[in-house]
Amino acid sequence: GGSAPRRAGIDTVAAMAPDAEFVDPVFCTREELEEEERRTLAPYAMPSGASAGRARPETRDVFRTEFQRDRDRVIHSTAFRRLIGKTQVFVSDSGDHYRTRLTHSIEVSQIARSVARSLRLNQDLTEAVALAHDLGHAPFGHSGGETLDELMRDHGGFEHNYQSLRIVERLEIKYPGFPGLNLTYEVRESILKHKRPFEDPVYAPYRPEDAPLLEADVVDVADGIAYNSHDLDDGLRAGILRSEDLERVEIWRRAKEVALARFPGLSGGDLIRKIVPGVIDLLVKDLVKSTAARLAANGVRDRVAVRRAERPTVGFSDEIARAEAELKAHLYERFYTHYKVVRMRHRSSVFLRALFEAYVADPRLLPPGFRRLADEDGLHRAVADYLAGMTDGYATRQYRRLFDPSPRAFDDA
Repeated sequence: GGSAPRRAGIDTVAAMAPDAEFVDPVFCTREELEEEERRTLAPYAMPSGASAGRARPETRDVFRTEFQRDRDRVIHSTAFRRLIGKTQVFVSDSGDHYRTRLTHSIEVSQIARSVARSLRLNQDLTEAVALAHDLGHAPFGHSGGETLDELMRDHGGFEHNYQSLRIVERLEIKYPGFPGLNLTYEVRESILKHKRPFEDPVYAPYRPEDAPLLEADVVDVADGIAYNSHDLDDGLRAGILRSEDLERVEIWRRAKEVALARFPGLSGGDLIRKIVPGVIDLLVKDLVKSTAARLAANGVRDRVAVRRAERPTVGFSDEIARAEAELKAHLYERFYTHYKVVRMRHRSSVFLRALFEAYVADPRLLPPGFRRLADEDGLHRAVADYLAGMTDGYATRQYRRLFDPSPRAFDDA
């Protein structure tokens, strides 16, 4: 008995274990999950069953939807594991408790899924994009990417969203028969489309006339919520930011009022530990309410309307957008330009510049795989690929091996 999709799933599993006595189990097949999406997702969400598919066709999974499969491929990729050794603002030898690209990606995923759930968007697609969005970041935080972009100015530049797409389409080697991860069109498109207008030739295969899916826009805003809040947390932890100075920031004051209303008498570090997540809570709640209001006001009733939108539908109210901009300005003034952070940025720039110039001057210093890549895509791009894939620690060790004459430089060779 049972529905046709369940019967098909049971028959498939039975064929995998033909000698076992088969009892109707409690599990969901991919077809049932797709049917659940059709019933529960909003009409402007992106169901996995309507995906444009993969560049290279594959047999579909018995249990997982296409977007769940993409998420799993990202999590099991080498590039994703390397994120644990790539830092956001503080370099890896600054301390054990500061954010890395990996923890940041997980935080973005959590925030984005919460928003997607509230708006009845596809959580699996949202999660896959969130976990993949920073795969292409260089070591040493934003300064690493800025340095690589400058070094690549005459060779196509460097941008981490483009690099993330390059990783999942070409550089990651895990499956026989094709390079990359062979992700669905929607995940690849969502990794790429962030800054409008989409005029660069890299957008050509991804219908540049189409606005991003709502799931992609949710990840984009969740990314900002995550890095603003955790940079706030890391800055306070490092003693660079002071809670007294943050009293002039509206969203800090709001979160403090909420924390004190819930926990009267709280003070010091205990209060700060409630304020930081309170900032996230205020931003997320406003994002959900404001986006829902925009969807209604703009008459966005299906994915066709999403694709035709000239401006992002996902966003904060005007009031909270101003408060978030004020927080960003405070972080720039008091954190990102602090001399301790600037010193770290300078050191990382020195490392990457020296390595880039050395590898370009003598490609024999590159591993064999990147020498082959240089023959296919050009030396400068291959060097950028190699450097972008490094963790902070690996880049530091490579610098020592090439430029430190002392014997200790080869201790971990």
